Amino acid sequence: MKANRIRSSREDRAFSFVAYTLATIALVVTLYPLIYCVSASFSDPMEVVRGNVLLFPKKATLLAYQAVAKNQSMFTGYANTIFYTLIGTSLNLIMTIAAAYPISKRDFRGRNAITVLFTITMFFSGGMVPNFLLIRDLGMYDSIWSLILPGCVSAWNLVIMRTYFQTAIPEEICESAYMDGCSNLKTLIRIVLPLSAPIIAVMVIFYGVGHWNSYFNALLYLRSRAKYPLSLVLREILLQGVGQEKTGAEVIDSVADLLLFETLKYAVIIVSSVPMLLLYPALQRYFVKGAMVGSLKG
Repeated sequence: MKANRIRSSREDRAFSFVAYTLATIALVVTLYPLIYCVSASFSDPMEVVRGNVLLFPKKATLLAYQAVAKNQSMFTGYANTIFYTLIGTSLNLIMTIAAAYPISKRDFRGRNAITVLFTITMFFSGGMVPNFLLIRDLGMYDSIWSLILPGCVSAWNLVIMRTYFQTAIPEEICESAYMDGCSNLKTLIRIVLPLSAPIIAVMVIFYGVGHWNSYFNALLYLRSRAKYPLSLVLREILLQGVGQEKTGAEVIDSVADLLLFETLKYAVIIVSSVPMLLLYPALQRYFVKGAMVGSLKG
């Protein structure tokens, strides 16, 4: 027996058509720059300069990626960024959970006042110069901790995680754990965190992408090139290419070097984006649920 089909009204079909059309346009607008970067990075530099690369590579070559592989600073920056991202994201998660869980409990005295203090930091800050002086006086200048500790807890992410704990974790489960003899810490580790995989995945993406793309703090607080993250290395490569274009033959070794820069900048974008492009699909199923529950409810 065939299931009864629900007949769509004319308004429903019109709405679906508009929704799919807008979604398709958004997909093309979002996806085309990435496809162009990939195609340009594999194309002959002259074809890129002439504007012949639109969708597929022209006269495919690996010259740009070979130049990237020969740049030792790229590997050093890559290793530094991976280290900063792993350590920073782990510390961010620990501190955010440690702050969000207590203020999500109704019996925690002063939680509203503490939440207000956290919220104020979303709108006001000390400023760039006071922050620099603070980092210097704390002895963290030219240290990896200057990139990790100042932004250890994001007030916005803290509010999202607190809201998730309040709305997605039933209070009755925690009360049952207390009756069985669990302390607050054991309840958090054994009960709450296993049920919080969606919001933890959201925090990993938010914090991880922030650390991976961060460059301004490194520009302010790092002096040693050996500690530069990948973002600063890419910035140097791009600025060097722009400088060569402006100064001409005095800096450029050959015209081929200038042409190679046109594809090199696309290659470094692809190389630097691969880890984040792999992270999103792995956490996507958690991301949608965690972001919706943690930010829309409450």
